[in-house]
Amino acid sequence: MFQSFETKSTPQFGRERVDALRATFDDLGIDAFLVPRADEYQGEYVPACAERLCWLTGFTGSAGVALITRGQAVVFVDGRYTTQLAEQVDDAVFTGGDLVNAPPHVWLPPHAGHGLKLGIDPWLHAGAEVRRLRKALDEIGGSLVVLASNPLDAIWHDRPADPLEPVILQPVALAGREAGEKVADIAATVSDAGAAAVLLSDPSSVAWVFNIRGNDVPHTPHPLSRAIISASGAAEIFIDEGKLGPEASAALAAVTSVRRPSDLIQRLAEICENGSKVLVDPDLAPLALTYAIEQAGGVVVEAADPVKLPRACKSPAELEGSARAHLQDGAAMVEFLYWLDQQTPGSITEIDAVKALEQARARVGQSMQNPLKDISFDTISGAGPHGAVIHYRVTTETNRRLEAGDLFLIDSGAQYVNGTTDITRTVAVGAVADDRKRFFTLVLKGMIAISAARFPKGTRGCDLDPLARIALWTAGADYAHGTGHGVGSYLSVHEGPQRIARLSTQEILPGMILSNEPGYYRPGAFGIRIENLIHVKPAAPVDGGDLPMLSFDTLTWCPIDCRLVMVDLMTQDELAWLNSYHVQVREKLLPLIEAPAVRDWLTAATEAL
Repeated sequence: MFQSFETKSTPQFGRERVDALRATFDDLGIDAFLVPRADEYQGEYVPACAERLCWLTGFTGSAGVALITRGQAVVFVDGRYTTQLAEQVDDAVFTGGDLVNAPPHVWLPPHAGHGLKLGIDPWLHAGAEVRRLRKALDEIGGSLVVLASNPLDAIWHDRPADPLEPVILQPVALAGREAGEKVADIAATVSDAGAAAVLLSDPSSVAWVFNIRGNDVPHTPHPLSRAIISASGAAEIFIDEGKLGPEASAALAAVTSVRRPSDLIQRLAEICENGSKVLVDPDLAPLALTYAIEQAGGVVVEAADPVKLPRACKSPAELEGSARAHLQDGAAMVEFLYWLDQQTPGSITEIDAVKALEQARARVGQSMQNPLKDISFDTISGAGPHGAVIHYRVTTETNRRLEAGDLFLIDSGAQYVNGTTDITRTVAVGAVADDRKRFFTLVLKGMIAISAARFPKGTRGCDLDPLARIALWTAGADYAHGTGHGVGSYLSVHEGPQRIARLSTQEILPGMILSNEPGYYRPGAFGIRIENLIHVKPAAPVDGGDLPMLSFDTLTWCPIDCRLVMVDLMTQDELAWLNSYHVQVREKLLPLIEAPAVRDWLTAATEAL
């Protein structure tokens, strides 16, 4: 299995660990300390040695930050994790905070005492965040204390070692472009900006530029590394050479100099000794690297990572690979859903379902000679009330049976060398009450609205987001997460800058892959989410139209549970879309499925409404 079901949360140690952290405050000259769910590379997924927030609080979510003062301990999370936080931390020690509307820099002025000295580890906070913190502290006469080392590491006595997993090459046939071409393009961007170099601090950007992949963090196949690309076209990658075999070493040596991670600060100093300008993404680069540039006499030029948009706008080879990966994944999902439908309600658990799905993906991957490399995130397998926990992670302690009348939500994804997948299906376990069907249909209407959308150039994610919500809004409901996130090409399942969300101002561009996943959650009762991946393409012209338009092409092919659809709530256009989608699901997946019983199930599951 690519995931474990062990209970990682240890809330029983929260008080003693917070007390141990506070005991360091006097010697450090601080009154508070921030513990983000971040590593030195600012990634969403972090190696075990960087799970400081989980170790301190018991919270296992992928986004959050704890603020520990002398008298308070607040864990800030977003709407995906509110329920999970309440279940995982000791509420006698920690209180919950709102990471979206009142993050630490907003929370501090009205709650912290005058003159507060806030300590941070400069490797765990990006420059933009630090700027906001300093401004908040100025309002209360406080100060930011940049610490030489992380006090948590001194009290975390069994902290795991740093990862050292081998690097593999991503073939050009799947990447679409040679690494040297990408380096040249980035160098031209640096030159146009009047800078001497760019610091690439995001490992996914480094992996994309140099056509390499790795296994240093769970479920995201990039090696932990950084790079510097100069305006002249010279490139340097900072990576532990213990990760490089002969083939990877030779390929990298052809396009870049390979240096140790510990050499990075010195190289920045050498580049900056004449006051050179270095491009840095303030949302990605840790403060420690910004400091290194400034202390060496260089000038930090804040700019978006120049790799973000090229990486987001997939090459034809990447889109073709993703399409093939999704067909394979769809066949595995059909095998799983067939199996699920054969089980008697109450006979299987959430963990049984996760295991069966991963086994289906592995089996289909072997038969199609495109092996499952990993899952793209821990599968969310939520039966009944667990489906209402947006990012629920099943453990041996929480494992629940799928009972008659339940809605079962399964959100999962896979990593194949030719693409990254992410799909959610909500299915009925036996006969389901009409209120569940009503909200399922409202969510489905939102998913169809995004799928069928046509929009002009310049449209942003925030412009599209209401399309997915309007049916729910009309019913007095909503969901506390974005509608869609970007997805990488055998890289991160959550890739920026593209999103479909209230706050996303990034223009939606051709070649971008996004998720389309509206939902509805009733705490303690049930959850619903329906998710396909889509990619952006030019739309066919309309007679009499004035503007060239864009549209979405569907990548995900898998039946949607029509037993949960209330036809009377659907428009004729929506029904036509759903029926057409199911015709394509059947036509695309039947040739990939051999078992007669599974073929019969797929045919029945895709019958027209």
